[in-house]
Amino acid sequence: MAAFAFTHQNLLQFTSILTPSRSKLKPKRTKTKLSIQAIATSPQASFTDQFVLQLADSLEDSLPSSSSSSSSLPLQKLRDNSSETLLSTQWPSRKDESFRFTDTSFIKNSDIKPISHPPKSLTFLNVSRDTQFKSFDFFDGFHVDSSYDSSNLPDGVYVGSLLKLSSERILKRVCELLGDFEWGDLFWSVNGLGAPDLMVVYVPEGCRIENPIYLKYISVEGGDEGSKKMPLSNPRVFVLVEKGGEVGIVEEFVGKEGSQYYWTNSVLEVVVEEGGKVRHSYVQKQSLSAVHIKWTSVRQESTSTYELVEISTGGKLSRHNVHVQQVGSDTVTELTTFHLCVGDQTQDLHSRIVLDHPRGYSQQLHKCIVGHSSGQAVFDGNVKVNRYAQQTDAGQLTRSLLLEPRATVNLKPNLQIIADDVKCSHGAAISDLEDSQLFYFQARGIDLETARKALVFSFGAEVIDRLPYSFVQKQVKDHVKELLQSTRKGSS
Repeated sequence: MAAFAFTHQNLLQFTSILTPSRSKLKPKRTKTKLSIQAIATSPQASFTDQFVLQLADSLEDSLPSSSSSSSSLPLQKLRDNSSETLLSTQWPSRKDESFRFTDTSFIKNSDIKPISHPPKSLTFLNVSRDTQFKSFDFFDGFHVDSSYDSSNLPDGVYVGSLLKLSSERILKRVCELLGDFEWGDLFWSVNGLGAPDLMVVYVPEGCRIENPIYLKYISVEGGDEGSKKMPLSNPRVFVLVEKGGEVGIVEEFVGKEGSQYYWTNSVLEVVVEEGGKVRHSYVQKQSLSAVHIKWTSVRQESTSTYELVEISTGGKLSRHNVHVQQVGSDTVTELTTFHLCVGDQTQDLHSRIVLDHPRGYSQQLHKCIVGHSSGQAVFDGNVKVNRYAQQTDAGQLTRSLLLEPRATVNLKPNLQIIADDVKCSHGAAISDLEDSQLFYFQARGIDLETARKALVFSFGAEVIDRLPYSFVQKQVKDHVKELLQSTRKGSS
């Protein structure tokens, strides 16, 4: 396998992959609260990152007082496991293979302040609600106010806080499946420890929800430009779709107007049981000075379908980790993503699809535009077809458009095939606009500037058009057009 990087003025350069070994040491904890002083003098201090330890301590201080009710037990178990994992986890650096092209040092050098309560007043917010459907709203990671009328949901469906969940059956299932994931990194554990609550979306067997569940995450608190203050929020959502169920999930991440500094560290866990289907739309348009790190973990059973369409334009650093595990035969996975850099940004997608059973199907299309000389896009896509995944059909394609000198994209498409009866392909393309395309427009009387606008926008529109809801498509198209227009003004 090989990784390759490309800049606007350089040739492709190949680098072999080195995978560092990971310590399996996980010290036991006897209580939830961490003690920095105690651990610093204990035997595990040699492999404990003191910065991570202090961050974990501040996260625990920010949590609301724990409840003794049965509904809080899954969340407490998640916090305990995450806290234990953090004791043996180092802050990632460029020496780590998975962060080789992604610099997180400026987060570490900031004054990170976990947000301990929702904003006291929401009247000053200028957040658009021009949507066809009502939304479940998160403010700084807290589910505060909902304009969604839950009475319109089919019988048996639950959408709401884990702490308000009264069904013992649903609670038991959440407890069995929550956090059952071995591939998470430090940021996964930070969320597990710092999440103030858990939003649960439960779809019972055979139930089909017509309208999407719209989750809107709004970042309110932030540091000013030039300030080191970085408020941290940790929203977490768990989706369980039982046999034959179907639901659409729309996630939209926004912030107040301006260039505030904050860190949104989000996790979405999805379990799709036999014959179930989840359509997932993910739109990220936070401040260009913010940090946005997200994990999406998906577990698919036989004959289930998971479809992701992602549009990411915000964040000084935006990183999406997607892990899909097919644990049954005849399973369908489709990942379609579009990233746009219009400033000094890093847009990073790390995806992993694991196929373990016969007749699995997966298709991935990743597209990115880097329209700034200091912008960078990163794609690390891994598709693993294991021994028993015979008759698999898997495809992966990444295409990148670089519009400025020194604009950079780092790509690592990775297809690992152990089965011998498969149909698999992958490809990568990196370029500026082609002269032949521009000539085609000019030969028909269209000026050069208009031709460039049309070609650049249509490059991303291929992904935007796959969003399953027209109102989301319109919002995203208007937003992308506005960003591309500001980029052209800045370069003129």
